[in-house]
Amino acid sequence: MENKPKLSKYSIKFGLIAGIIGLVFGLMLFFQGLHYEQSAVTTVINISILFAVVAFCVNQYKKDNEGFLKLGDALKLGTGVALIAAVIGLVWYFLLSNDIIEPGYMDKAMDIAKEKAMENNPQMTDEQWDQGVAMQKKFMWMAYPIGLIFNAILGLVAGLVFGLILRKDRPE
Repeated sequence: MENKPKLSKYSIKFGLIAGIIGLVFGLMLFFQGLHYEQSAVTTVINISILFAVVAFCVNQYKKDNEGFLKLGDALKLGTGVALIAAVIGLVWYFLLSNDIIEPGYMDKAMDIAKEKAMENNPQMTDEQWDQGVAMQKKFMWMAYPIGLIFNAILGLVAGLVFGLILRKDRPE
């Protein structure tokens, strides 16, 4: 009878680790005033954090499972880690965007976005901008489920990658 480690234990532990590292990165950006930036570099760093933690999680699970790893287990681990990390990240985003951490955050973010939009599209009128903002505000709540889904997909991909690399089936 095999004594297989619980996947949930690893997902929670490493999900918290990924979430805390992501939160520390977010705080670094916040204290440097860079949290308004939506740069590709920031996105790549956040995805790299998630992939690195999923890799450590899958590897640790394999070690604790007598050196065996099923692809399905790696997929579950990656998704679990990503979802827990996403919840922590979304709590941070909620606190930031609802003026709890920084009053006026959304207004300043909108001003920066308007400036960039006007640079990229000089024929845009203020009325068009205001219509777009009004529409965006109606769908702002969708950031939360979309963030969870996006992170779950990233975790699934990370689990797949590291599951394929580290996979070793138990002999029958």
